[in-house]
Amino acid sequence: MRRAVIMLTAFLACLMLSFGLGATSAWAEGEALQGTLTNNGAPVAGVKIKASTQDGAPAGENTSDEQGKWSIPVTGPGTYKVELDVASLPSGVGLTNNRPVLPTVTVAEGQLRNVLFPLGPAGTTIGGNQPGTNDSGGGSSFDRFADLLYSGLHFSLIIALAALGISLIFGTTGLTNFAHGEMVTFGGLVTFLFNVTIGMPLVLSGIISVAIGAAMGYFQDRAFWGWLRKRRTNLVTTMIISIGLSLLVRYVFLYFFGGESRNFADYNAQAGVQYGPFLIAPKNLIADGVALVVLAAVSFALVGTRLGKATRAVADNPALAAASGINVDRIIRLVWTIGGGLAALSGVILGAFQGVGYQMGFQILLLIFAAVTLGGFGTAWGALLGSLVIGLFIQISTLWIPTELKTVGALAVLIVILLFRPQGILGRRARIG
Repeated sequence: MRRAVIMLTAFLACLMLSFGLGATSAWAEGEALQGTLTNNGAPVAGVKIKASTQDGAPAGENTSDEQGKWSIPVTGPGTYKVELDVASLPSGVGLTNNRPVLPTVTVAEGQLRNVLFPLGPAGTTIGGNQPGTNDSGGGSSFDRFADLLYSGLHFSLIIALAALGISLIFGTTGLTNFAHGEMVTFGGLVTFLFNVTIGMPLVLSGIISVAIGAAMGYFQDRAFWGWLRKRRTNLVTTMIISIGLSLLVRYVFLYFFGGESRNFADYNAQAGVQYGPFLIAPKNLIADGVALVVLAAVSFALVGTRLGKATRAVADNPALAAASGINVDRIIRLVWTIGGGLAALSGVILGAFQGVGYQMGFQILLLIFAAVTLGGFGTAWGALLGSLVIGLFIQISTLWIPTELKTVGALAVLIVILLFRPQGILGRRARIG
């Protein structure tokens, strides 16, 4: 029965995502590269910026206006090379990181991607390459590989947070929850509400968002999924219900938030700091540290605490766990709470990374399922390993394949691996589905 559920899940997932991508793309406001050039707080006008695709085709160009703002509409999501014309800078003004070329700027669907060129007095270098070196601004193949490697690791952590939650929920309930992507979006939108609309600091807004996301996970199971479980609703029916819930919530988000992508008020564009070959914005580095600590804490709790052992017992055999005195409903509710908090945290970091949109969680849902499937359904460690493989492959593969096909390449690798190990990398044959 469970094997049939997994096969049906895969089919319906592809069907829903195919129709959903076609329907929701019409709501996108278009993609663009944009930024603001300032020198010691004063806007810098008349500076030329141009963008091109990874194969060198021109994507557009613009000149900063009186407020230092510039914007280049692009033809669609993908990875672009953005170059500042150093010759157009005013006298006495230069790039403080000595990187006029940003070789891998990724634009998501519907995103207005902010690009930062830090300016200061000519000859001043903060991080990056020192003046007089032979590097022309980070355009070499090695620099591009380093940028893609780090962005792959960063994206892997975002996927891992959501994948761990969905894997725990599946392991304890058997539910393939297609509404999990909306929980990711919920985290990003709640953070946007507190940070931009109300005006609270981003860090505090993110903490509140994670707490609300955890509470929402608890409420979902107590008021909805738990009720269906008590009525002994079969897994296929609950999975279809989750698809309907996903569509409903997504368009509620669209109605209230709108179809365009927006950015948080804080840390919107930061200059990168050079760590060896890696140029990393401080906000991304801090987000990575938070994600790693949270993932390590949840993993340790599953292995080294009584609640973790009870969770694994419920995942292995709910009836036997109940007979042993474990409150199965309480454990499942705890798992939903943790899953909601992890999804919200994933949405916060994703929003800071690429902006906030009503379908931001839906856009990575297929990758979340791919990570969980690759690692092994219902296994927490498998979800983490699968996320690492998927995230790294998606980014690094753009060195050899077009950016538009990077997701297709990741799913092709998933299929190949599952042909030889259908239970996933860390899954067990007895627990398929």
